[in-house]
Amino acid sequence: MARPELQIEEVKNQKDLLTFIRFPGEIYRGDRYWVPPLTKDLLLKFSPKHPFRSHAEMIFFLARQGGKPVGRIAGIIDHHYIEFHQEKVGFFGFFESIPEREVAQRLLRKIADWLKSHGMEKMAGPMNPSTNDECGLLIEGFDSPPCLMMPYNPPHYPSLLEEFGLKKRMDLYAFLLEESSFLLDRLDRITQRLRKREPQLHVRPIQLRRLNEELKIIKEIYNQAWSRNWGFVPLTDEEINLLAKELKPLVVPELVLFAYWEEEPIGFSVSLPDYNMVLKHLNGKIGLLGVFKFLYYSKKIDKIRVMLLGIKHHYQKKGVEGLLYIETFRNGIKKGYHKAECSWILEENVLMQHGIEAMGGRRYKTYRIYEVQL
Repeated sequence: MARPELQIEEVKNQKDLLTFIRFPGEIYRGDRYWVPPLTKDLLLKFSPKHPFRSHAEMIFFLARQGGKPVGRIAGIIDHHYIEFHQEKVGFFGFFESIPEREVAQRLLRKIADWLKSHGMEKMAGPMNPSTNDECGLLIEGFDSPPCLMMPYNPPHYPSLLEEFGLKKRMDLYAFLLEESSFLLDRLDRITQRLRKREPQLHVRPIQLRRLNEELKIIKEIYNQAWSRNWGFVPLTDEEINLLAKELKPLVVPELVLFAYWEEEPIGFSVSLPDYNMVLKHLNGKIGLLGVFKFLYYSKKIDKIRVMLLGIKHHYQKKGVEGLLYIETFRNGIKKGYHKAECSWILEENVLMQHGIEAMGGRRYKTYRIYEVQL
């Protein structure tokens, strides 16, 4: 009996978009590590009204065989990225596929052709949808669940991308620190020496009642500190405000810190409890029962993710990064968190990697950004 024809169709209505959003449930059924994202969050992310769409174009495709979805992909053109890097690169993202070469090849070809028709010279990804969100393909570290706002995929995905001709552009690392191996006494001595040598340096937690003012500090430092990093795209005011609105209910103030040099804010770090440990039990929905589950499982979280850390260029390599890390871990341990993931760290950021290793951390996951000439 002949196999049904494989069809690639653009997502054009709400019904298809919901199919696009729910399709990963088919790929990961029975996978104990996959964490279903909240459907309402994805509907917002894919909405034309999302702040990202004010400077980006997106297109979505579904692969179907015999009427059944077997793959999905998105194409992304971020005009802020193109303007900032002066490079005509388009992206693919939200890639999922059954383990069949033809499905992946047809989906990737569809995006490559779309990007080329819009003047792009390279295709890179996965970006979901940019480096300011989830990005990269997991290539090492399949033996544990992903941390909050980090991607996850089956082990067969790298070969599907590489068979298309996609090659490594950059690797991103995740490091794990555990209380049992955290060198607290040694780090306390280092912190005391730093404070003695630089009495102008001090750290304070975020003040949620002054959130608007705090966001201005974060945006200024982030867009300056990260501007030389590979793949950086400046965040707009609207994107920062939306991110703050989404994350504010999850914030533990002692885990979001600002570093000051006398009265000047020079750095910040944002760490959040690993709410993936909660989302795992919600199956993509948060109704009345989901609220009770959220409250119950939130008390069982024992891990945080250090997800953002930025220092103004002039104050880098002065020990400020280490101070923020140490204060975060000390505060986290006091709050009952015994593990921390630092992610993601660019493979070329050797100084940061060595600093985390000096605190007792170990690299335990690797994510890859691929690219191909069009």
